[in-house]
Amino acid sequence: MRAIITLCFAHIEKRKIQNVLLAILIMLSTLLLATSVTIIMNTSNIFEKTHHDSNGAHQILTMGKDIHNPNTVNNWWQEQQGVSASNLIPYRNLSGFTVNGAETPNDLYLFMMNTPKTPFAIDRLLFSEGENQDYPTEGTIWIPTSMATTSNISLGDAIEFNTGEKAFSLSVSGIVVDLPYGGPFSKNARIWMNESDYHKQFDTLVGSEQYMMALRFDDYQQSANYWIEFEKFLKGSYLESKMEYVDLYSFYLIINKIIGFIMIAFGVAMLFISLFIIGFSISDAILTNYKTIGVIKSLGLTSRKISVTYVLQFALLSVVSIIPGLIASTILSRVIIESSLSYLKSEKHLTIIQDIRITMLLAVIILVIVILTAFIYSNKTRHVEPVQAIKYGMSEFANNKLNRRLNNSNRLSNFVNLPIQLQIGIKNITKNMKSSILIIVLTAITSAILVFSAVMLNSFISIKQNTPAFGYDSSHVVVSVSNEATFSKQQFEQFLRSDERIKNHAWLDQFTGVLPNEPNQPLNIKVDTLEGSFDAAGYETISGRNPVNKNEIAIGLNVAKALHKNLGDIVEVYIEGKQHHLIVSGIYQSIANMSNSARITADVIKFYNATYSASKQSMINLVDETLSDQIVDDLNNNFKSSVKADTQQTLLDDVFKVVVAVLIIPLSVIGILFITVTFIIIFSVSRIHVRKESGTYGIFKSIGMTSNTIRWSITSGVLFLSGLGTLFGIFIGIKLIPLALQSILLEYGLLELPLAINWPITIGLSLLSVVAACLGCWVSTKIIFKTSPRILLVE
Repeated sequence: MRAIITLCFAHIEKRKIQNVLLAILIMLSTLLLATSVTIIMNTSNIFEKTHHDSNGAHQILTMGKDIHNPNTVNNWWQEQQGVSASNLIPYRNLSGFTVNGAETPNDLYLFMMNTPKTPFAIDRLLFSEGENQDYPTEGTIWIPTSMATTSNISLGDAIEFNTGEKAFSLSVSGIVVDLPYGGPFSKNARIWMNESDYHKQFDTLVGSEQYMMALRFDDYQQSANYWIEFEKFLKGSYLESKMEYVDLYSFYLIINKIIGFIMIAFGVAMLFISLFIIGFSISDAILTNYKTIGVIKSLGLTSRKISVTYVLQFALLSVVSIIPGLIASTILSRVIIESSLSYLKSEKHLTIIQDIRITMLLAVIILVIVILTAFIYSNKTRHVEPVQAIKYGMSEFANNKLNRRLNNSNRLSNFVNLPIQLQIGIKNITKNMKSSILIIVLTAITSAILVFSAVMLNSFISIKQNTPAFGYDSSHVVVSVSNEATFSKQQFEQFLRSDERIKNHAWLDQFTGVLPNEPNQPLNIKVDTLEGSFDAAGYETISGRNPVNKNEIAIGLNVAKALHKNLGDIVEVYIEGKQHHLIVSGIYQSIANMSNSARITADVIKFYNATYSASKQSMINLVDETLSDQIVDDLNNNFKSSVKADTQQTLLDDVFKVVVAVLIIPLSVIGILFITVTFIIIFSVSRIHVRKESGTYGIFKSIGMTSNTIRWSITSGVLFLSGLGTLFGIFIGIKLIPLALQSILLEYGLLELPLAINWPITIGLSLLSVVAACLGCWVSTKIIFKTSPRILLVE
């Protein structure tokens, strides 16, 4: 045993730099894998904990008085056993707001809630900031964390709301976690008002109140049975808005699902690279010490005991590496989770679970994999024959093979009239094929990560380039009507027609549509109703076309999937309580509402309501898009009491800046780690080869070649290999990785991720893998300066 331990530490001592670099690799593999496991484990747990702590709803119903009687609906649910139903909460709709006198670009639709006394029986508000009170004090409001984050609102800030008839200002006294309407990508926000403020501001306002109620089931799986009974009571389908638990759940998790997928994939890739390096190091150590191993075996040490020295060496390195990797993962995972789930932060910090059992299991799995790899490769020592080892320094077969290869190499050098520097680079590639393949694979993975990160971030930063592919319109200016009572559509359109800068415009309304879906629950979806041309507004489909006629409908990807509908099929849909049978003209993808939506023309509504005219939102295209800011200012100044105009770019930035802010940290960390790994591995591999070929390089120096010339020759070979790997990496990063994400994206309504590629930046980042590879090789070959031609020639 003493001999084994002595040999083990001798191996570690002899190759300090190589062992340190390998330990760093194992540590980084552990870091990525442990971080991804923690993120995935906590993402669902944190949401579930918040949902539990708030006694969160499984369904949210919103109603007016035109279709169903809200009191009748509420009374029925209150009487059901196994269901908790909230009281009706009255609210009014507003659009747009001003913070501390400054305009805030946003497309939030505000639900101005008449706050009942808290805590609510269902959907309790969890305070992130501010004093937890029974209800907002007079003159103050509570706002959701999502609104506070995206609009940079703090406690004490004054928010001004405009009803069209008047403006009023309330200060923020509380920032709350509001699960149903406070998640990423939410276009709605509930503003919780004091009862006296609510009545003071809205009792005289034209229009009627809406009502909201929440349902929580003792067993959510039984909800479909309750709805069957409820619709028997209604003698028909429930025809108003319903938000399902999956709608609450999904968008809180989408970003972390993507991050977790990326980190697991690349963590596994890094672990495999580490294992390859372990195998490579052991094989090289056996070849380098072949004669020594032969002598040791001739003295009586068995192959198994020699093998154990290598296993013990890498087991010790793994233990030393895994522990700091696990510690670092707790820091990195906290940073990522707190940034991606900040909307759920009800205290100073999120409660992040670090399950010691899972952490230890992961550590043991990595350790076992490393030990098995070391054992498999070190088992080659049993083939060492002492006589051959002492005579040749290798097996007789390997010696004969080497001589043949050298002879062939010499003939090739004589045949090909190439500069000596280039010949050295080519020989270095062909003589070490395993290392050459490793360099190509490594730089391909690194450049793929860098390319994918660049394309992913650029796709969200440059969202305007691909808005139709995400399911949005591509208009230049969007105008939301904030007060119908003071708004004159006739005057507004007259202004648009008289302005030569405006090319065309369309009007958009949104209704709740109900699609019967036997034997499942009916689908309650958002129906975009357009007065104008969907194509002119910039909407796209992935198959078929947008609706043009009054008997046509385009449906979202997940609606088509749920109903098993395709182009040309008939869809039965209820809108405002009226039944329609429409032909599917197109299918589209949209991240908004997870493709649980549909598109129809305004003529569908006019079939039952001849006087209908869409007037909620206007989408305007300009002759010159650069004039968008001018048009926005003119519209806001001329129709200040009734509309809120923004550029489409501003609205998109407001939604997707959260995604960029969350993704940039993990993608940057992974990219930096792999650049570091590329440098480390190629440094290590090149150092091994330089030591093995030191005699040859000494001879080159003796015939007049400088150390730098030899170093450039070796590095040129690495430059060629890493350049080849980068080409593969660009293809993988743009095509294969997004394709692998498809299973996650499909759940959220996207058949494929729309990419916006900035080629100069993408290619520039991909070349960082080449720089890291060449730099690693160049630095490792510095030891050539220390070689003495005279001593080598004597040897």
